[in-house]
Amino acid sequence: MWDYEILKLFWWVAVGLLLIGFVITDGMDMGAAMLMPLVSRSDSERRVVINTLAPHWDGNQVWLVTAIGAVFAVWPVVYGAAFSSFYFAMLTILFSLFFRPLGFDYRSKLESPQWRGWWDRGIVAGSLIPTAFFGLIFGNLLQGVPLEVDQYMRASYDGSYLGLFNPFALLCAALSVVMVMLHGGTWLVARADDAVAARSARLVQPLGLLSLGLFGLGGLWVWLSGMGYSIDQMGDTGTALKLLDKQVGPGSWMDVYAREPLTLLAPLSAVAGIVTAMWLSARRQGGAAFTASSIGVGGVVATAGISMFPFIVPSSRMGEASLTLWDSVSSELTLSIVTVAGLVMVPTIILYTTWCYVKMWRRVTVSHVEQDGHSLY
Repeated sequence: MWDYEILKLFWWVAVGLLLIGFVITDGMDMGAAMLMPLVSRSDSERRVVINTLAPHWDGNQVWLVTAIGAVFAVWPVVYGAAFSSFYFAMLTILFSLFFRPLGFDYRSKLESPQWRGWWDRGIVAGSLIPTAFFGLIFGNLLQGVPLEVDQYMRASYDGSYLGLFNPFALLCAALSVVMVMLHGGTWLVARADDAVAARSARLVQPLGLLSLGLFGLGGLWVWLSGMGYSIDQMGDTGTALKLLDKQVGPGSWMDVYAREPLTLLAPLSAVAGIVTAMWLSARRQGGAAFTASSIGVGGVVATAGISMFPFIVPSSRMGEASLTLWDSVSSELTLSIVTVAGLVMVPTIILYTTWCYVKMWRRVTVSHVEQDGHSLY
């Protein structure tokens, strides 16, 4: 099969694509859920929003489960260090996610407005909190994590839960929330009843401008602060490398764009996708707007990943303990086996996910949910 260096690069790209797939699919339903109180005026309209996304939410999270599984198999050191470092943040995400399936399944079981109102709040919180925390984690990764590795290769985290809430990470969390709401808005323009779609189309405009502003502010912050790291010395990346056998110094995440101008396609696609989504939403071309916003949110995630290349978890406390795609990876044999499994499983996931979306692609209307009051969510 491929040589070791190509396998390392392949899985860096593959995990990145899995995360982008998660943001595009699950970001859509989280964003639509967050917009529910803003675009619906009655219980029937709230059910319209829920019925556009509830049939897809569990399938969408397959992307996240697959990405976590891939990290465990391909970068076991990263899996252990990242999940230990962000343990309470991960628990917060997990517990908040509980509200979504429960809310989808139980809110319409009783006619009580109070019952449905509390479940609606749970659905919004179960979408808002994970989205914000994913952005918060990315913001901390970009700054570097207080991670150390001892002589026995045992990683330890020296940060705190409250330390995650620093100004730059909060900016990333805000960008994550606003961007996902924009993406959910284009989904509702494509799938929801006319009145809900019209309100969503109007909201996409300020959300798009806010997304562009926060994305630009984040880039400016990184550039002016000189945020980032660089590898000053490392062994042959085509061989198995020891974690601490490298030298890491200060650098800038912006350097990659000067070295490799083609990487500018990532931030440019983010800006172009968001602007196009705003333009198409205003013209009520929902399917095309959703495609454009998918390119936009994918471009934002790709920008973060490419900026950090080849770092996965940079250490702010002990540079040589930073985890990179070159030295925190599994053996060549493991990567070869996982690659064969991935080449079979990922296309299968893409095929059945696409089939589900195609079969369920229709506009959900108020009359539809009122006529099927007991069979729909």
